[in-house]
Amino acid sequence: MTKEVEHIANIIRTHDILRRHDFFIKKKFGQNFLTDSNILTKIVQTAELDKKTNVIEIGPGIGALTQFLLEEAAEVMAFEIDDSLIPILGETLAVYDNFQLVHADVLKIDLNDFIGNFSDPNLPIKVVANLPYYITTPILMHLIKSMIPFQSIVVMMQKEVADRIAAQPGTKAYGSLSIAVQLYMKAQVAFDVSRNVFVPAPNVDSAILKMTRLPQPLVEIKNEDFFFRVVKIAFAHRRKTLINNLIQGFGKDKKEAFENLLKQLKLQPAVRAETLTIFDFARLADGLSFLSD
Repeated sequence: MTKEVEHIANIIRTHDILRRHDFFIKKKFGQNFLTDSNILTKIVQTAELDKKTNVIEIGPGIGALTQFLLEEAAEVMAFEIDDSLIPILGETLAVYDNFQLVHADVLKIDLNDFIGNFSDPNLPIKVVANLPYYITTPILMHLIKSMIPFQSIVVMMQKEVADRIAAQPGTKAYGSLSIAVQLYMKAQVAFDVSRNVFVPAPNVDSAILKMTRLPQPLVEIKNEDFFFRVVKIAFAHRRKTLINNLIQGFGKDKKEAFENLLKQLKLQPAVRAETLTIFDFARLADGLSFLSD
């Protein structure tokens, strides 16, 4: 399809591209450009791409990861918000005929309006991206709630956030974000990435998180908005017991009802939110449904 070209992901070429285009790093967009091709190879391997798979990328930067994706996937559709990166991507990826660049804020569009623009929209879709740290969670939730049947989402993010998303009950990292993602996706940390392979180097280390959409939500939720409200209240003060957080969130006058519900659910009075599974939270939200009106 395309002749072999020099990889963007090395520190000399990255600096050269940025210098030639008089590009200045914009902190507001969380721009950190990866310069290690070995890491990019591992990302592509984790995503398990082939020529019968379409890819959505968010925040392609100067095209380092995009280039690796284009070499393995059928087609790549990348969404970039930064005006000044559009001409750079036009240059760095000019030799690829399986690339579509969309100049847009991915949080302000409906992805369903774009997936039909793939040359073959019937192919499976995977998301592979190096997400800006400052907006990782909103982007992930936007992807999950889009209900596009992504086969998988493989993204780089701040290591702490990746650990929180993949965390299991009973751990310090487990919380409302873990539940929000794991209700719909199987999540696991694939590998860690040092801060030293970026230009500029961020202040934290990163990790690659792989998420695979479950055939259906892990548990049936009768009222999703109320379910997440209960989860948020339960984790409002991690050092407090579940019942104390419920009292603070819903009112002291409900204390007896909360005590009776915990007893009915066979949960100890001193239980903390971090020990509850998603199934426990579903039962808890159902039991508190009288508060949802």
